[in-house]
Amino acid sequence: MLKLAQIEGLENKASGIPGSTSLFYLGQEFAHFHSEQELDLKLGKTLIRELGLTHPAGSIQHPDRSPNSAWIELRFASDADVQSVAELVGLATTRIHRVK
Repeated sequence: MLKLAQIEGLENKASGIPGSTSLFYLGQEFAHFHSEQELDLKLGKTLIRELGLTHPAGSIQHPDRSPNSAWIELRFASDADVQSVAELVGLATTRIHRVK
């Protein structure tokens, strides 16, 4: 099981959004929590499309987000959901690493 703490260079910091926490990789913010069970992740529109991910119905934070956005809201409630989100965070950090 991938644990976020195992990703070297990953930092958890206060977000620019009041009361929220963000994830930074190599100094770049790439995710932030909307709640304890929802992460907004900058995964890239191509990867989002390739993985078949879709914006969740009933979004409170981003109800009008474009399907072509580089960001995807990910909700998690079960251990399997948490593992899936952790794997997507790993993909996002790999993507950032390639760009830097």
